[in-house]
Amino acid sequence: MRSHEIDYETHGDDMQMVEVELDPQETVVAEAGSMNWMEEDISFEAKMGDGSEPDKGVFGKLLDVGKRVLTAESLFLVHFTNNGYEKRRVTFAAPYPGKIVPIDLDEIGGEVLCQKDAFLCAALGTKVSIAFNKRMGAGFFGGEGFILEKLQGDGMAFLHAGGTVIRRELRGEALRVDTGCIVGFSPSIDYDIQLAGNLKSMFFGGEGMFLATLRGTGVVYLQSLPFSRLADRVIQSAPSQGGASKGEGSVLGGIGRLIDGD
Repeated sequence: MRSHEIDYETHGDDMQMVEVELDPQETVVAEAGSMNWMEEDISFEAKMGDGSEPDKGVFGKLLDVGKRVLTAESLFLVHFTNNGYEKRRVTFAAPYPGKIVPIDLDEIGGEVLCQKDAFLCAALGTKVSIAFNKRMGAGFFGGEGFILEKLQGDGMAFLHAGGTVIRRELRGEALRVDTGCIVGFSPSIDYDIQLAGNLKSMFFGGEGMFLATLRGTGVVYLQSLPFSRLADRVIQSAPSQGGASKGEGSVLGGIGRLIDGD
């Protein structure tokens, strides 16, 4: 099934959204809860599956739902269709601050592998499935990189990422990356997990015990602020149950609270 040819426009800087323009009877498929607003004549329906294989039976659709359970995504994808006679627009945003990465699947070989929470929306006809990393190191220590989402098709797909996003083209060289900083990469890229260094570096270097190694020829998308890293910093800075702050400047913060009478 060929993907619908949708037009789009991104808005914002650090908290981006993508506005998709649909011709009559065009459809975009999105993660549940990602829609911001939509114009009249656009209807939406939660479905099992991405709609890329309309003849798939009930068993196949249930299998797709089971795969989505493994990625911790919502069980259903939402299909937004323009049922009117004029162009209409629908807008989607990521669940946390960051960038939206538009990818023309036809330009990068019809397939991209991405982190399991990176998919935002795509033109109808895009197949959304999962891929297990076959390397033992990635399987046992890869964390976010063990179960990947696979997007296949010839239309537009949109990923979301935290912080700043960099597009790198590898030409046979290797790149070592924090596992959480990977947004997506071409299937031609070899992905594996390796030890970050010696014991002292692993425990006191602050970069974790393992790094992802991307090697080969293809495209890689990297993010500067994975949501897991942001969440860790927020938790570390949050007040403890006893009321004492664990964040930066906690001594001055404590004096300030005494002055304020807290």
